[in-house]
Amino acid sequence: MNGSKRELKTSFRASPNSIRPLYTGGPVALTRDGQWLVTTMSEEVLITEVSTGRGVARVKGDTTDITALALSYHTSPPTLITAHASLSVRYYPLPSSLPDGKPPTLQFTKVLSRAAGAQILLMAVSPDSTLLATGSSDGIVKVWDMAGGYVTHLFRGHGGPVSALHFSFLSSEGRQRMELWTGSTDTRVRVYDLRDASARVVVGGKGGKTKAKAVLEGHVSVVRGIAVSEDGKFAISGGRDKVVLVWSGDKVVQTLLANEQVEACGLLPLGTAVEGERTDRLLAYTAGETGRVRIWDVLKGSEVAEMEGVAGVDEEEAEEDEQQGVLQVLYDAPSSSLVSVHADQNILFHSLHSLACQRQIVGFNDDIVDAAWLCPSGEATHVALATNSNLVRVYDVGSLNARLLPGHRDMVLALARSVDGKLLVTGSKDRTARIWAPRADGWACVAIAEGHAEAVGAVAVANKGGFMFTASQDRTIKMWDLSSLDVAADAPVQLTSLATLHIADKDINALDIAPNDQFLVSGSQDKLVKVFEIKHSAASGSVAHVGTCKGHRRGVWSVRFSRTDRIIASGAADRTIKLWSLTDFSCLKTLEGHTNSVLRVDFMTAGMQLVSAGGDGLVKVWNIRDRDEACVATLDGHEDKVWALAVSPDESTLLSAGADSVATFWEDSSAVEQEEANAALVAKVQAEQDFTNYVAVGDYRRAIKLALAMGHPGRLLNLFRTVLLAAKPFAYAEEDEDQEEERGRVAEIDAVIASLGPLDLVRLLKCVRDWNANAKTSAVAQAVLNAVVRLKSPDEIMAAFEKVARKPEVEEEEDEDEDAEEKAKKTAKKAVAPTISMRELLDGLLPYSERHMARVDRLVQESYMLDYTISEMDGGMFGAEVMEVDA
Repeated sequence: MNGSKRELKTSFRASPNSIRPLYTGGPVALTRDGQWLVTTMSEEVLITEVSTGRGVARVKGDTTDITALALSYHTSPPTLITAHASLSVRYYPLPSSLPDGKPPTLQFTKVLSRAAGAQILLMAVSPDSTLLATGSSDGIVKVWDMAGGYVTHLFRGHGGPVSALHFSFLSSEGRQRMELWTGSTDTRVRVYDLRDASARVVVGGKGGKTKAKAVLEGHVSVVRGIAVSEDGKFAISGGRDKVVLVWSGDKVVQTLLANEQVEACGLLPLGTAVEGERTDRLLAYTAGETGRVRIWDVLKGSEVAEMEGVAGVDEEEAEEDEQQGVLQVLYDAPSSSLVSVHADQNILFHSLHSLACQRQIVGFNDDIVDAAWLCPSGEATHVALATNSNLVRVYDVGSLNARLLPGHRDMVLALARSVDGKLLVTGSKDRTARIWAPRADGWACVAIAEGHAEAVGAVAVANKGGFMFTASQDRTIKMWDLSSLDVAADAPVQLTSLATLHIADKDINALDIAPNDQFLVSGSQDKLVKVFEIKHSAASGSVAHVGTCKGHRRGVWSVRFSRTDRIIASGAADRTIKLWSLTDFSCLKTLEGHTNSVLRVDFMTAGMQLVSAGGDGLVKVWNIRDRDEACVATLDGHEDKVWALAVSPDESTLLSAGADSVATFWEDSSAVEQEEANAALVAKVQAEQDFTNYVAVGDYRRAIKLALAMGHPGRLLNLFRTVLLAAKPFAYAEEDEDQEEERGRVAEIDAVIASLGPLDLVRLLKCVRDWNANAKTSAVAQAVLNAVVRLKSPDEIMAAFEKVARKPEVEEEEDEDEDAEEKAKKTAKKAVAPTISMRELLDGLLPYSERHMARVDRLVQESYMLDYTISEMDGGMFGAEVMEVDA
């Protein structure tokens, strides 16, 4: 935690580990080392680090849906290949390392326009990463040279869309076998020999005969998966006819009865350990509509093991609901695990050694309606999210590993936690509330509260334990006895209701219990905040209404007791936050600032501050002890309503989540930003002192560079003017061409400009443009511009503008004056890169330069008249007459 709880918090920064949507359906890929996961979201691709859940990079695509993915290792780092609904194929080099900040957007390096005549459904890369196979909905299979980007083979044999692709490369007895196995909706498996010259594409785009080496018939439905053993002796194919066929040559030697529509299948490497037992048997994996991954002994035709699917889904429900099935299975060799991609956007990592789920990634959370911090081990290491689902999401904050808690039969609407964070309470549309406790392998339901006639929309747990409250759409609240609660029990207990009270005329939206467990507050759609006195003893309890807070003009969404004062905070749909006295129930303060409904409020910093979340997508932090009730921070990290807000127990992190499916962790950065401000102030003072010293000793070169880095154009102008005035006058001789070339050069100015990096060069030219617009400063501008065009080539100037436009950051430059340069860099880091293009610079320089040149030409012409007048006065016509008279 940053500082003490009593230190006011003024700023928060979004953590890179925020929970964001990363998969909404479509193809998924895993890098060879198992470190990065590649997922699709409509027309975008997201690359995520598996171990931490942090974003690595993203691909925005071409605004059409991405239909297929593949990873190629013909380059280093690897290349991501995407197929789009626009029928194009693009190559994107992956980043070589994890970014420090926001994930970069990748740029494609190659594009294959109109790569197919119909939508590409599948892509596969050969084992040696030299070939790319694409299968499209018109039944055509193309093989591409990976590096060259041209078609090497074209196969037209299928009678329907291509549904499976698999390369089989084998070298044995001096011969190399290169085959492509394909499956289709026509139920057939075809084997193509890539070494057959008749299948290659000739000039003109047409190939010879594309007859398959073999056509395997045996399935009666769509073929969804193909795999070939390492020695090439056996192959398997799985389909929606609920069987997996084992092939030896063109004959079926075994049939695996999957009893489910098979959507993915593959072969495990020989010697893979399953459940701790290493075997040399040929093992295969299958997955389909039931949502489970199964391991089979291929030659015996028997099932060896089974991996559990998504939590809360049984096999019968999965067969009825297509959203629970498995779409794709990936084998991760480094961790010896299988990665199953499910139709409900869940991605599971199962260890082959233990068959346990090691990691679960929730691709899409839909609307997040509530959140709570959990402390299963004493520290706030997990968060629970309630979404538009009957499954509660529990995330590990460090790794973002998710677990789903099954039990409710309908959508979960509300969450609450015990003071120590070791109990989670959930309220649902199924009219029940459940209590969850941590176990070694996750969380288990230990108690169930049943009795409401409508959905349970609010829950609250006593701070000292012993009872809890639930509120329902039936307008009643219930008090539940927790004395019989046993967190170690194998089966959940049924809780007993101690009291029931009808308290509102409309839906009850929020409940909270005072820190001393003596009062209960409610907020409802009838615009009222009501306070009740709680009386509780062993196995008995009662609730009595003691006061009503009136003042909101619309429904109340959130209420909260202060942990230090006798104050209640409420947020309502009238866009205001009100603070109420618990003594006389009067309104103490009204905070205005949200532009939409205030959906959540909570106290922090020992009751001196309040945090709120609204329908405007903003989170605000307020100082409520100040007279002006100032909003000290506004956190903008959502694109829709923020329904959920939770403060971590140590108050160092805020969690906000909402209708945009994003859960953002806001880390307290008040101390850090104060340190940065102090460091910037020290650097500024030091730079000012250095500048004064350089000017005092006449070190104009360092002074100019420092003024440029500090962003002080006025000082920079005065320095250049001083240097030009102090420069030795140039003795001009018209006949001396060497001296003509040296005219206008000043050593100090040339030395500075020669050492400028791209950013400083663009800054200087921007200043030159501004100086050139004024006749009084145009002479300095022209002198500096003269030095720039002499010392910097046009290519260097253009490159500087392009580099600044592409990456407006401070450049790390080397200079012989290390001390001055380092100080300049520290100051420059705080400066904003100039937003000026080359065109804007020229548009500002050319007109005024032409005007200055015209003025100089006029002065030159007028000087001739002055020269003539002076010459006539010295020895002209009158002078000659006088001389003649004297003679």
